[in-house]
Amino acid sequence: MANSKYEYVKKFETDDRLPPSSWIVVRIDGCHFHQFSAEHAFEKPNDENALNLMNSCAASMLEQFPDIVFAYGVSDEYSFIWKETTQFYQRRASKLLSLSVSYFTSVYVMKWKEFFPHKELKGPPYFDGRVVCYPRAKIVQDYLAWRQVDCHINNQYNTCFWMLVKSGKTQREAQELLKGTQAKDKNELLFQQFNVNYDKLPQMFRKGSCVYRKKVEEVVKLVDTGNPVTRTRSKVVVEHKDIIGPKFWSELPYILKEE
Repeated sequence: MANSKYEYVKKFETDDRLPPSSWIVVRIDGCHFHQFSAEHAFEKPNDENALNLMNSCAASMLEQFPDIVFAYGVSDEYSFIWKETTQFYQRRASKLLSLSVSYFTSVYVMKWKEFFPHKELKGPPYFDGRVVCYPRAKIVQDYLAWRQVDCHINNQYNTCFWMLVKSGKTQREAQELLKGTQAKDKNELLFQQFNVNYDKLPQMFRKGSCVYRKKVEEVVKLVDTGNPVTRTRSKVVVEHKDIIGPKFWSELPYILKEE
């Protein structure tokens, strides 16, 4: 429609380019996933296959979009950190958000059978999303720490709640028993009533999942003597780390390196 009389409609489009020199966080969240997980009989409080499916989708995101430097996920939520210098689609919020949500969702559907080979996908999974900019890497670290603290609080509560329900309590009774309890009370409940040491539960449940590029040594070939020839390359990995303290970030400073 170039130079046509209808081109005036472009004036109604808004400029949604995000500010320069700022880190971009795209957070996606499952929409009505309580219903979706019930319909597909996900294990409570954590379904390992469902979490691994989310993690695999997040890894695909980093492979598809090189400007994503880190991702953190828990339950049906994932946050993707785009580097501060990205010029992907001129930093347009609508493009970053729509591409992130649509690509993640399509990969989720494509990979479903890989993680649930004996379950049919009964309904379409879908996600909502938001975009937030942060001016400094330290604030991004605090944002990720906030999400990991939230992971711990929710998982500890849900672990107690579903243990009580599976032991015969109604959901209302479980809620009443947990009302006003502190972290130490929940740990004590799990240990005394169910012989469960919360700190021994899988780290993926307690800490969530981190997806990032890691430098690894790989064998390229073997020479005639049988000795390996190796090279260092960047590989997308999924790990379950403590990202609240400074240790992780001091060991991997390149992830949130400011230009």
